[in-house]
Amino acid sequence: MIPEGARLRTAEPRDVVAIWGLVLELAAYERLSDAVDGTAERLSEHLFGPRPAAEALVAEVEDVVVGYALFFTTYSTFRTSPGLWMEDLYVTPPFRGQGLGQALFAQVAAIAVARGAARHEWSVLEWNAPAIGFYESLGAPVLSDWRICRLDGGALEKVAAQPTS
Repeated sequence: MIPEGARLRTAEPRDVVAIWGLVLELAAYERLSDAVDGTAERLSEHLFGPRPAAEALVAEVEDVVVGYALFFTTYSTFRTSPGLWMEDLYVTPPFRGQGLGQALFAQVAAIAVARGAARHEWSVLEWNAPAIGFYESLGAPVLSDWRICRLDGGALEKVAAQPTS
């Protein structure tokens, strides 16, 4: 149950500035502000441009965006089925504990089910005990035997430049 005066909805282009502000809040919370090199303009292009790479839901309280969930389609070869990867789930601190995060999470899960997805996945920082507790309370185990691998920046460019033949 979300608080009176709150609602969830699909993000619209008019929400990009608010979502971007929440992305920056999330980066600060996760102690990753120095990793942010995106812009609201690029976020807008990737959410609403000719080839959207992601989708978002927003939580509003009295017409102010106070939370969001950003997700995109993945694919499991083992399950031969699409899935949804939730890149971000964030509710600004004054509105936590009121059901908005759980409602956003449930809405992404409902979208996954409606689309025939076999999985709804995301990552969580190992030190983020409140988030881990939240996800576990929803029945989601933290997979301890998987590690995230990443190439970016110069390392990505170096691998991409390797000859393929």
